[in-house]
Amino acid sequence: MLWRCRQSIFDEMKKKFSQIESAADEPRVLCIIQDTTNSKTVNERITLNLPASTPVKRLFEDVASKVGYVNGTFDLIWGNGANVADTTLLNQSSDKSVVDSGFEPGKKNFLHLTDKDGEQPQVVLEESSGEHDRNQDRFIGPLPREGSVGCSNDYVSQNYSYSSVLSKSETGYVGLVNQAMTCYLNSLLQTLFMTPEFRNALYKWEFEESEEDPVTSIPFQLQRLFVLLQTSKKRAIETTDVTRSFGWDSSEAWQQHDVQELCRVMFDALEQKWKQTEQADLINQLYQGKLKDYVRCLECGYESWRIDTYLDIPLVIRPYGSNQAFASVEEALHAFIQPEILDGPNQYFCERCKKKCDARKGLRFLHFPYLLTLQLKRFDFDYTTMHRIKLNDRMTFPEELDMGSFIDIEDESPQTESCTDSGAENEGSCHSDQMSNDFSNDDGVDEGICLESNSTAERISKIGNEKNSLLYELFSVMVHSGSAAGGHYYACIKSFNDDQWYSFNDQHVSKITHEDIKKTYGGTSGSRGYYSSAFASSTNAYMLIYRLKDPTRNAKFLEVNDYPDHIKRLVQKEKELEEQEKRQREIERNTCKIKLFCMHPMKQIMMENKLEVHKDKTLKEAVGIAYKIMDLEEAIPLDCCRLVKYDEFHDYLERSYEGEEDTPMGILLGGVKSTYMFDLLLETRRPEQAFQCYKPGEVMVKVHVVDLKQETVAPPVSVRAYLNQTVTEFKYLISKAVHLPAETMRVVLERCYNDLRLLNVANKTLKAEGFFRSNKVFIESSDSQDRQLAFTDSHLWKILDRHANTIRLYVSLPEQSPGSHFRRTVFQKASGDSSNVDELCHRVKGPLGNMKSVEAILEESTEKLKTLSLQQQQQDVDNGDSSKSTEASDFENIESPSNEVDSSASAENRDLENQIQVSDPENFQSEERSDSEVNNDRSTSSVDSDILSSSHSSDTLCNVDNAPIPLANGLDSHSITSSRRSKANEGKKETWDTAEEDSGTDSEYDESGKSRGETQYMYFKAEPHVAEEGSGDGQKWLLIHVDKRITLSAFKQHLEPFVGVPSSQFKVFRVYASNQEFESVRLNETLSSFSDDNKITIRLGRALKKGEYRVKVYQLLVNDPEPCKFLLDSVFAKGMTVRQSKEELLPQLREQCGLDLTVDRFRLRKKTWKNPGTVFLDYHVYEEDINISSNWEVFLEILDGAEKMKSMSQLAVLSRRWRPSEMKLDPFQEVVLESSSVDELREKLSEISGILVENIEFAKGRGTFPCEISVLEIHQDLDWNPKVSTLNVWPLYICDDGAVIFYRDKMEEVVELTEEQRSELMKKESSRLQKTGHRVTYSPRKEKALKIYLDGAPNKDLTQD
Repeated sequence: MLWRCRQSIFDEMKKKFSQIESAADEPRVLCIIQDTTNSKTVNERITLNLPASTPVKRLFEDVASKVGYVNGTFDLIWGNGANVADTTLLNQSSDKSVVDSGFEPGKKNFLHLTDKDGEQPQVVLEESSGEHDRNQDRFIGPLPREGSVGCSNDYVSQNYSYSSVLSKSETGYVGLVNQAMTCYLNSLLQTLFMTPEFRNALYKWEFEESEEDPVTSIPFQLQRLFVLLQTSKKRAIETTDVTRSFGWDSSEAWQQHDVQELCRVMFDALEQKWKQTEQADLINQLYQGKLKDYVRCLECGYESWRIDTYLDIPLVIRPYGSNQAFASVEEALHAFIQPEILDGPNQYFCERCKKKCDARKGLRFLHFPYLLTLQLKRFDFDYTTMHRIKLNDRMTFPEELDMGSFIDIEDESPQTESCTDSGAENEGSCHSDQMSNDFSNDDGVDEGICLESNSTAERISKIGNEKNSLLYELFSVMVHSGSAAGGHYYACIKSFNDDQWYSFNDQHVSKITHEDIKKTYGGTSGSRGYYSSAFASSTNAYMLIYRLKDPTRNAKFLEVNDYPDHIKRLVQKEKELEEQEKRQREIERNTCKIKLFCMHPMKQIMMENKLEVHKDKTLKEAVGIAYKIMDLEEAIPLDCCRLVKYDEFHDYLERSYEGEEDTPMGILLGGVKSTYMFDLLLETRRPEQAFQCYKPGEVMVKVHVVDLKQETVAPPVSVRAYLNQTVTEFKYLISKAVHLPAETMRVVLERCYNDLRLLNVANKTLKAEGFFRSNKVFIESSDSQDRQLAFTDSHLWKILDRHANTIRLYVSLPEQSPGSHFRRTVFQKASGDSSNVDELCHRVKGPLGNMKSVEAILEESTEKLKTLSLQQQQQDVDNGDSSKSTEASDFENIESPSNEVDSSASAENRDLENQIQVSDPENFQSEERSDSEVNNDRSTSSVDSDILSSSHSSDTLCNVDNAPIPLANGLDSHSITSSRRSKANEGKKETWDTAEEDSGTDSEYDESGKSRGETQYMYFKAEPHVAEEGSGDGQKWLLIHVDKRITLSAFKQHLEPFVGVPSSQFKVFRVYASNQEFESVRLNETLSSFSDDNKITIRLGRALKKGEYRVKVYQLLVNDPEPCKFLLDSVFAKGMTVRQSKEELLPQLREQCGLDLTVDRFRLRKKTWKNPGTVFLDYHVYEEDINISSNWEVFLEILDGAEKMKSMSQLAVLSRRWRPSEMKLDPFQEVVLESSSVDELREKLSEISGILVENIEFAKGRGTFPCEISVLEIHQDLDWNPKVSTLNVWPLYICDDGAVIFYRDKMEEVVELTEEQRSELMKKESSRLQKTGHRVTYSPRKEKALKIYLDGAPNKDLTQD
């Protein structure tokens, strides 16, 4: 027997091995399937390698298994290849082999997976075996994160896929898309939709379009939403139309609100909209109950009462002050109607007894609604932490709730007790129909009438019958998951059709059981005191909705045949819209979207757009679409355009499509993709031209022709070449394109921005020379001696080098330039004789009184600058003039209209500056802008204002002019594309002077006094420019072409003739796109950070010299709400003492700030952000004792008495006393310590406060000065009385002046505050700290009120809450 069993197993294995061997010998068919059903999967490919004998039926099964679709819900059609024209569907039930069906073994067989009959493929949902797995798959709660259990394939994360929205859930129900934080809205809408009575009543209401705009009609949008929820084939639908009818904008989607609050507000809005209609009283009929709020005298039985209505019953989770929560909803309901006794000081004044008597106060239910809503009050406020909290305690609720026990039969005798409750727990949840002492129309009972006169037996019979019919069944549980700060809502709803429970979690709908409902009770095991709920599950029930079990009233959902006519029309309309949307999606899924470029034939600018073309459109049709997109109808005929494959990044034409005009675009582009690795170019030609054929593998070369005589570089001519071509073959190719001789041709390749290579090895291939897909070369074919020179010494190299480094700048000049200050100051300084002044004016501007124009100066200076050479500038010029100063002139060796001025004009710079400022102070002042004018954040500034210098990024230069623009001696500025360092400077290393770098500025002169601008000539050309509109009357502009390797110092010297003052008397500001200006101050930096068309503004004012620093001075006001106040800008110099700088500040403080001080009345100290630091002593020297940098900031502090800081060994701290008995902080007082001893600090604090040393407790302040902290927190939040002996160790680390120390008397007790006092103090502290910009840690999160605007406009209806 055992042998036969073993033999059987062996035969079976042998059979399987033989099948495997035969399958291995069988030809294989490679199938590549592309899922085109949606845009998310269109780029994915499924590959199957099947035996040739595989039936087509098995192919469908394998594809369904691979992609996760239900077999039979999709079709397969041929993709491309031999069967490209065959769009016949493959027969899913065919038993034919794949070979017999047209598949080719050994080749790629492309298939497209498409929709079946226009319907989206159904996604297979995961099914697990075992009860435990099934429980996990039944999803309840917030959507799990990726990879977690409890969701289907489509819901691996909250970011559901597009396909998930298009395919309906297996439950048959449709979800709602969460706009952002609208889960609370979705939960309520699904509950209302699953309420038959509400849905049926809503369907019966008919919208009159003539009376209201459908967009703002809340009932109509709810109707549309319910129709879509009932008929849509999507998995989830949007709620944006509903929220738009509420008057909400997109920002409301990011506001999370309370679902119970939304229910109230929405019901109020519906009641307003349904006035004078059949549904006017719908909300009250379904949801409204009544209760009696009463007070009964315990002596005479007199009862005072009023009737209140309610839409929901708020149930307390945990009684106030208790650590124990109610165990169940029934227990909470009993507590709701539990009476309270008014006795002692709370006695009630009885109108019948005419005296204060003991009384019983409470609530009594008179009527329960058909739909009973219970709110579990899980959100509370903790008065200890002053924070909102959520109570996660366990509270059970039954599936069937008998409310009969909560309507009691009362004995109306004076001794009979009534069932009452405190109205405190009912706050904000009941709508009062009749206030106290008013008449109640509902009951016909007058306030104050004793109930003894009524028929007790009759009323008992009525109430008894009502009690027997008050059985409610639970059908909706709205669950909140999270904390009081925020969370997620979803709904668990029972369908009245099949009594099945479902979880409606935004777009996800799934089946659940009653066991899952029990998981929403909340709670945890064990007791943890008042905060026990903080450790419990945060997912628990928040609102419960019950329906009265009454067969005579319980409704079923309307069937389709029973719909009113207007709902039938609405259903049909929504179906048509959904079908139209589906067709549109189908078009979108089959539309190729790709970047499209075109060089406009008339404007010569590169235009960019997006080409959207159906994959079945031919190339010829796509050209027509692109032609219209680029708006070329009036520029060029259609037959002069074609589409070519283009790489925009490399500016490379990859290939053209000759002979493929009738090929579909889907094939040419490789299918429909979300992104393409290439672009398309709409290429144009002139009618007499022919298109060039672009073949794959070619490289594109832009050829620029250089004219050595004219010194111009022509616009590029495009040539296509092959990488395996030699340099010689390439020259002949270029020769044919540009009609220049190849024999004398020099070819220069620009490989990158810093590399020019002469191609002089004839047999070397282009690939070996470094050619790539797109290249740029310069050629020159003149037969000149320049060819004999080394390339880096040749004229050709100099032209190319200059061409690559020339930029175009727009310079705005001061209104009074040129020369008004210069003529009044410099020339008068040169000589007191008026004849000399006239003579100098003749030299610079012509005859005095007939001054030359800017254009004349520009023309003259440009012509003279052209004659300069590097050798001429290196020579020292000495004309023997006895009046020449020993110091070099600002204009030495620079030929310009101003360089003939006697050089003594630049000697004694400070005197010159003073004369300029005095000569025309009013006019001069008008040319300056303070920091407040430039940055809009300063209140006062001096004339010598400074803007923060910035480190500019490297520029990218580009010039797309068609015609060459002559620059230097005819050099054009066309196609400036890179920044390269001149090779003439290769042996010269650019260095930084340390002191200059630290100071943030550089001297214009080297150690010998020679101008640094003279060391090398850099190209500079200026011409007048037409002023822009709005630039101001009289403002003049220059258009300057300049070598960007020029230093700022040399650039300023070139500008001197046009500004009219020496370079030391004006400043250069770079203007950015937002019109924000920053001053350029580093004189030995080049203009390499500038690029074409940058703007520069010239402002008059003294520029910084070597060793000078611009300093911003702020006043320190330690006891002011804003302790840091800007005063002025000043200039400090290296080697200057602190006392000297204080002396220079005195007149500025007096004139600009109105502060009349003496040197000993104030101190300067370090400023770090807003924190005061080291106190600078008068004998300290800048750059020796005090490090100083560009745009330095310093505090000025006015002293109350004599300066106590005499030595650097001293330590100045700012102390502030905390008085807990008064809940206040005293002003700051400075304490100067001789050492870092804690004992000395205590002694000093004792001296100024009178507290005994042993009772002093102190703590270091936190954060930015003045270290603000709430008086409600300071006593316990700071680290009081640290166990240290010195201040310079952990945790204090007080090593510098300016630290903040709080101190207190440990014997002083904290005052006891009432809740009102604490609340009032909290408001004051919150206001104070918010004004100072400090964090308020105890401030609760401010929520935006939930409102629904009845007319759809939030600014019109301000009363609707």
